[in-house]
Amino acid sequence: MLFKRDKTPAETFPVARSENAWREALSPEAFRVLRQHGTERPGTSPLNAEKRPGTFSCAGCGTPLFEAGTKFESGTGWPSFFAPIEGAVCETADRSFFMTRTEVHCAQCGGHLGHVFPDGPQPTGLRYCMNGVSLAFHPADN
Repeated sequence: MLFKRDKTPAETFPVARSENAWREALSPEAFRVLRQHGTERPGTSPLNAEKRPGTFSCAGCGTPLFEAGTKFESGTGWPSFFAPIEGAVCETADRSFFMTRTEVHCAQCGGHLGHVFPDGPQPTGLRYCMNGVSLAFHPADN
């Protein structure tokens, strides 16, 4: 099997919707990434260039995930962060594409956000490499 994840189909999250409800609520690309564990093409997200203070939240359920101050330029083509907001994300083993990676998903709706790698900057040394389509940006109030 090409795709294998440790997450069980019975896993539930506080924000739950039927597949049809998710399809209606999300764009086709956001549905593919958030609900079907897809990946957007690198360099396609306008959030790559987002530099304003604010918060990045889950595009599926609105849960705040990353503060803008944790965003950094990784050169990968995807928005990258060195730390999530405490308790906002969960991680599972992703054994797709003949490798093992750590998948990151929203702790509230289970939406697939991206992966985390151990090659980020200090203070954490982590790179949360997120699909921009799985995020929404909310600028800080002045």
